[in-house]
Amino acid sequence: MSTAEGSRGAAASHRTRLGLGAAVVVVLLALTVTVGIGILRGATAPVESVTVADAGESDAAPPASVYVHVSGSVSAPGLYVLHEGARVVDAVAAAGGFAAGADEMAVNLARPISDGEQLHVPTAGESATLAQTTAPGDGRVNLNTAQVAELDTLPRIGPALAARIIEWRDANGRFTSIEDLLAVPGIGDKMLEALRDLVTV
Repeated sequence: MSTAEGSRGAAASHRTRLGLGAAVVVVLLALTVTVGIGILRGATAPVESVTVADAGESDAAPPASVYVHVSGSVSAPGLYVLHEGARVVDAVAAAGGFAAGADEMAVNLARPISDGEQLHVPTAGESATLAQTTAPGDGRVNLNTAQVAELDTLPRIGPALAARIIEWRDANGRFTSIEDLLAVPGIGDKMLEALRDLVTV
């Protein structure tokens, strides 16, 4: 092969390498531009915010609670927090159920529980009046624990009206104020004033 032909071949090979190199550079530039555009778009695109709630979490407000002190003949006497609208049966269940010897018939399981109430479960043979029926030291009758016999000692309160007071208490929960007596059929403003200094809640 002549020197001239060799020079032409070398030149052609050099041009081929240059062409390939230029093509590679062009491809790399195109990739760089594409990646850069993608990054810019990602930076300016709106991001959707997603909140993941814990298991069991809901938008509903937490239910209201009531506190009740369960004492007497139950498996685990103590202070319990129950849902609003709970009944005596729920309080007894929370305290582990009736203990051996409990007088189950002395407790109205269907009665609604009121916040701050003390629920006493008597033992068989224990008088229901062992639950506190008077305020300490002043002899007033406690409307929330008194039975017919105690209420009957009040002026103008006979057995029938005493029974209505207990019926109201069983249906509506504990008395929260002495004025609640006005909701009992047969008790008006004059009778309330006569009883005001003789009863407590």
